[in-house]
Amino acid sequence: MTFRSVNPATGQLLETFEETSPAELDRILERADAASREWARRPVRERAERLRMAARTLRERKEAYARTMALEMGKPLAQGVGEVEKCAWACEYYAEQGEGFLALQPRSTDASSSYVRFDALGPVFAIMPWNFPFWQVFRFAAPALVAGNAGILKHAPNVSRCALDIEQVFRDAGFPDGLFRAVLLSNEAAGAAIADPRVRAVTLTGSDRAGSQVAEQAGRHLKKTVLELGGSDPFIVLEDADIPQTAETAADARLINSGQSCIAAKRFIVVERVADRFVQAFAAAMAGRKVGDPLDPSTAIGPQARLDLRANLHRQVEESVGRGARLLLGGRVPDGPGAFYPPTVLVAVEPGMPAFDQETFGPVAAVVRARDEIDAVRLANASPYGLGASVWTAEPERGERIARDLEVGSVFVNGIVKSDPRLPFGGVKRSGYGRELSEYGLREFVNVKTVWVA
Repeated sequence: MTFRSVNPATGQLLETFEETSPAELDRILERADAASREWARRPVRERAERLRMAARTLRERKEAYARTMALEMGKPLAQGVGEVEKCAWACEYYAEQGEGFLALQPRSTDASSSYVRFDALGPVFAIMPWNFPFWQVFRFAAPALVAGNAGILKHAPNVSRCALDIEQVFRDAGFPDGLFRAVLLSNEAAGAAIADPRVRAVTLTGSDRAGSQVAEQAGRHLKKTVLELGGSDPFIVLEDADIPQTAETAADARLINSGQSCIAAKRFIVVERVADRFVQAFAAAMAGRKVGDPLDPSTAIGPQARLDLRANLHRQVEESVGRGARLLLGGRVPDGPGAFYPPTVLVAVEPGMPAFDQETFGPVAAVVRARDEIDAVRLANASPYGLGASVWTAEPERGERIARDLEVGSVFVNGIVKSDPRLPFGGVKRSGYGRELSEYGLREFVNVKTVWVA
């Protein structure tokens, strides 16, 4: 099989890549298994120093990597630079905190000595998406590597150059040969890798459909999994919120990465008293963002990553309108080359419409009216997803109270939902299970081992 890297802004073919052969995959897994055993015996401080070198390497090359992301999946340049910087931050965070996260934990028992230790599992197979082609990888790789594991990356085929660049980062940072490798595999071949006994755990970021398939495959072979899946994050606007500022921030929350983010706000649930004011200000803010060439520094919204993804997004808009939603802004496929889609605002959105029930992966915002705070929470929870949510109010304590009732993995009060190396990240319901980042993410891929000494 040949993988193709295509510029979504122009349709131009950038590169082609040959699939990793079964024989080569076998050699990669054999080397990763051996490398991880040797790596796990090295002191945590030595492993941490390699991560610091990776951070330096990333910062030195951030402009080049941002350009690669812009070309392969359409990310605006400034956002690509920020993404690489965030990867460097994650490497530095785990370099600083890894030793503490992995320290022995004494327990008082009937033994003369008893404690818990955290030992590496071995090679972790990572199936990663195209939307944050560097960050999604580093947020699994930094904790997994400092814990003593190896990493095998199966990236999305349309960002194969990014995958190979990431492998080179770890090689140039001085990690042992074979400890982190990118493999170019079809989904069928990925299933064979999951089944291989040398793979000890699996992590996937992607759709809930992909998550179900991988969980089934991994479960058949009793492999630990972490799944970070889709989201339809509610952005709850209460009657005491600062409407002009909240509406401006709402546009940022919806349009980050050209709307292609699992934690981008997607359902804007606004209490009736301020709904008209919010909608007017929100539509103006959405309309004011520039769509264009991701290589142009002034561009805020690039193309969708592929034409088929744009087609599915447009289908969701049209079906929602067909079921009673009203199109306030955008919603039309533009003429010309590329996979561009305009900022789009749907109002009168209700449960039962694709814009409410499904994940809309692009610059489409669904505005939902709620009677009051209680109704807003009900609507927020009326989703198969549970990744993130934000609450906007003049009273932070009110937001904290609401946070207890929201069925999601993260709640941000008066802030855009984001991932942060210091905080656990993940979801509930069809948004997956397990956690990335913080000490919780590091401990997903270790053997939590009890030692009892008489």
